[in-house]
Amino acid sequence: MLPPLSTEQQTIQALLDELRGLPGIRAELLTLEGTLPNTWQRPDAEIALHIEDKHFTLRVEAKRELYPRDVREALWRLGPDSRNAAQNDLSTIRLIAADSISPGAKELLKTERVGYFDRGGSLYVPASGAYIYIDKPPPKSMAKAIRSLFTGRRSQVLHALLLHPRESLNGKDLAERAQVSTATVSQVLSELDRLDLLNPNSLGTHKGRQLREPGALLDQWAQHLTLLKPPSFRRYFLPAARADELLAAIAHAFNDHSVLYAVSFEAAAHIYAPFLSTVSQVKCRSFTGPALEAALSALDARVVEEGANFSLIETTSPGDLLFREQIGGAWLASPIQVYLDLLRSEGRAKELAQNLRKERILF
Repeated sequence: MLPPLSTEQQTIQALLDELRGLPGIRAELLTLEGTLPNTWQRPDAEIALHIEDKHFTLRVEAKRELYPRDVREALWRLGPDSRNAAQNDLSTIRLIAADSISPGAKELLKTERVGYFDRGGSLYVPASGAYIYIDKPPPKSMAKAIRSLFTGRRSQVLHALLLHPRESLNGKDLAERAQVSTATVSQVLSELDRLDLLNPNSLGTHKGRQLREPGALLDQWAQHLTLLKPPSFRRYFLPAARADELLAAIAHAFNDHSVLYAVSFEAAAHIYAPFLSTVSQVKCRSFTGPALEAALSALDARVVEEGANFSLIETTSPGDLLFREQIGGAWLASPIQVYLDLLRSEGRAKELAQNLRKERILF
């Protein structure tokens, strides 16, 4: 009875099956866990690839999973790109095969013109004159791990980092600012490290952590939100408030009744980075309860389906209001939260988001 295949060998076999299933292609396993003449180049497999009348050798490194942080080591094991060598050999292609590959790792590999395959069905082979590219979402387990960064208490850690992108913060500082446990901070930082989003010199046990690419992290957060349902609003019309006095009236009533709230969307963006001549609607998050109802009554707020000039998102999580700041008497959500909210809004909201990011967020 043959011994069971290792996970890496199963991945290489899945790669062979995928290649053989493509029209006009033949693939043969040449070596498994072989060694090239240079002893530091030890590919896990070499595959002969025949595409019509063209012939290539795939030099394959197998991994269980691949994040951006892992790419450099994998490329080192595969050796230099032969197309840059003196012999200008175009027939040898470096390729990494894994159970799962993160979107960021895929982008890095494409930039380096290194092929990849994951068992979710993605395949990229940058062969000269025979380009192969099949793109599929990462496996559910990896996608879930990445998405978990942008929810609950973990998102509070990201929020704290994005509000201070140039500042090195240690685990205790982050835990205090994000109001989470140091264990949660440690989990988030480990995941950011795997995604190659932390500066390499900020990973020591007692050193501060600093984002390497805050813009990339913010983009990933925004992309995650596109998968979620839009927030639900309670919509009101405030008959006594003019457009230019709307925010001041709401802030006055909410402050008088000790309502915990944070204005976001267009009204907050207009304060942080003016773009429109006026804003005719205010949207905010608030805790529900008697204080909120008393403030709405003082405003003579009327529930409406259309024509609302005030909209409310009810929240029960302190994290939703954690990073608010008071400007001109009104409590505003952080610029990061406002930006993410605008991306999920309608009308000219996306223009406001771009202006806010350019003028206030700055990455």
